[in-house]
Amino acid sequence: MKKLERKLPASRAVAQLDVRLGAVAANYRLCRTLSGTAVAGVVKADAYGMGMAPVARKLAAAGCDTFFVARIEEGVALRPLVPDARIFVLDGPRPQAVPLLLAHKLTPVLNSLADIAHWRARTRRQAALHIDTGMNRLGLGADEFARLAAAPRKLLAGIDIVLIMSHLACADDPQAAMNGEQLARFRSALAMLPPAKASLASSGGVLLGRDYAFDLVRPGLGLYGGNPQPARPNPFRRVARLTGKILQIRRVDRGEPVGYGAAHKVARPSVLATVALGYADGLMRAMGNHGKGAIAGRIVPVAGRVSMDLAIMDVTGVPPSQCRTGSDVEFFGDTIPVEAAAAAAGTVSYELLTSLGPRIPRRYSGAVA
Repeated sequence: MKKLERKLPASRAVAQLDVRLGAVAANYRLCRTLSGTAVAGVVKADAYGMGMAPVARKLAAAGCDTFFVARIEEGVALRPLVPDARIFVLDGPRPQAVPLLLAHKLTPVLNSLADIAHWRARTRRQAALHIDTGMNRLGLGADEFARLAAAPRKLLAGIDIVLIMSHLACADDPQAAMNGEQLARFRSALAMLPPAKASLASSGGVLLGRDYAFDLVRPGLGLYGGNPQPARPNPFRRVARLTGKILQIRRVDRGEPVGYGAAHKVARPSVLATVALGYADGLMRAMGNHGKGAIAGRIVPVAGRVSMDLAIMDVTGVPPSQCRTGSDVEFFGDTIPVEAAAAAAGTVSYELLTSLGPRIPRRYSGAVA
């Protein structure tokens, strides 16, 4: 007999990620106001773990007509969701990917002279051009750019360059001298190339001011409520809230060990709550003995190691009326900013969000009908 698998609705799940799509749209509008220019939606990595389909639909309904993804597979999945939008693929036109780029009307970002030559030989379609202004990651480096700048019309012949872009390395620090250096290099590069629309700023760049905005900004983290400049107050609305339900509560005496490796011992008679969330869900193991949760607005520490499916919280002092089997424990969201949760794991909010596993149901509010 064929086994039937039924997925529990999010409201009955023991862990869930609440995603406020209205906040995504509000953050999109804020980027448009701050930059004074067009805004593209960066929806790579499943929209930073929020779910590409509902996020893309919400952004499109808010007026977004340009999207960025990293992988061609993401572009193929995105195309039917936003049939009339322009979709840029950051990876570029890998030889085996060209038929898919053409079939799904995806616009590659050309990152090298080899990319340019390959795209020119295979097609006469539109493309974006990526200039490396100091990050030393993707994009034409100084040597390749010098060759391009010496004969741009020849090397780009037949290609419709619809966007020239670069990427800031230190936009998370508004005091970093490198921001201004990259801005100057980008302006210099634009002056040596045929006219085209330009894009430099992601979320952090949006907060650096309109000098960095050019014709298009490409927010990612900011759309999803993260703070791209952690040293400053976060101007973006919080989008995601991660919770797990308490499965069991127990009282333990002073000196009792907790969890794998007995890595924690309670210093007093304590109350412990075992929560249905672990590193298989994306609650990072590094949060053991460092992370925090919140119950009805009260902060409680993670006690011992985070295991695959469970985390143990020290809930001593939380009133029993607020802490019982089935109660929710927030790991980030309304009480605990995602940046604080990431710091407790020794990482950044980008990694924390994109590590959230598919086992966690997403529950959406403000979805497009």
